[in-house]
Amino acid sequence: MSVNGLNQTYIKAGNVNLYCEYILNGKPPILLIHGFASSTYTFRRIVPLLQKQFSIIAVDLPGFGKSEKSTSFIYSFHNYAKLLLECIHKFGFSNTYIVAHSMGGQIALHMALIAPEKINKLILLCSSGYLRRAKKLLIYSSYLPFFEKFVYHYIKRKDVKYHLRNVFFNQTLINDELIQEFGRPLAEKGFYKALIRLLRHREGDLLPQQLQDIKVPVILIWGKEDRVVPLEVGQRLVRDLPNAQLITYEKTGHLITEERPEHIFENILMHTVHSIL
Repeated sequence: MSVNGLNQTYIKAGNVNLYCEYILNGKPPILLIHGFASSTYTFRRIVPLLQKQFSIIAVDLPGFGKSEKSTSFIYSFHNYAKLLLECIHKFGFSNTYIVAHSMGGQIALHMALIAPEKINKLILLCSSGYLRRAKKLLIYSSYLPFFEKFVYHYIKRKDVKYHLRNVFFNQTLINDELIQEFGRPLAEKGFYKALIRLLRHREGDLLPQQLQDIKVPVILIWGKEDRVVPLEVGQRLVRDLPNAQLITYEKTGHLITEERPEHIFENILMHTVHSIL
């Protein structure tokens, strides 16, 4: 079976079953990392553009999409990063470009810290940054028996369309397919268990002094109307990362892969394949 022209498979990495979509065509490899409460679906509009120029690996992170909602995996950015580095190796690549959205950006930055020799360049789309770890009281509360029900009702108090309105600037792009796909995880009981473990284990985002240690080239792409991760975060990141460039688009929100797929593709091409020709 294939989705968007990509093959589908499950691989075992870090003792977790990961859902992957991929195409191996001899072109330079590129890894796609989605954000919080999302999946490989995030990249559905740029994959058809990318696959003529790249070998592609797109992975559902543990706890999200079709990957395992493990109750033993430690859901930290560091562990996510190690898992994806193992995934790259399993597909036979020694290094790769990375395109990462939102929370995926923090994971990609951790990968660049752990194994810079395996990363050619990071293209971060509205990357999260400078968030602190959850407060200790909230972490302690997560062990209470009723906490899973609390998380369920907290998330479900607003419908999927409300959350989509928050990530789009152009509201006319919101349709039934998007509502169905982004609402799919909310129907899975395992999603809430994984979410609680992510709350417990997620470190604070990388500190400025850690970001300054990342020498891998970074392209930051942002929507000026992003209400989830405001442009100010990108402006801080471009100052703290020693080898970074910031590109912005007006009238664009957080889900930039839906609103600006062609522009993202052009920038990826300009800063990857074309840069090595």
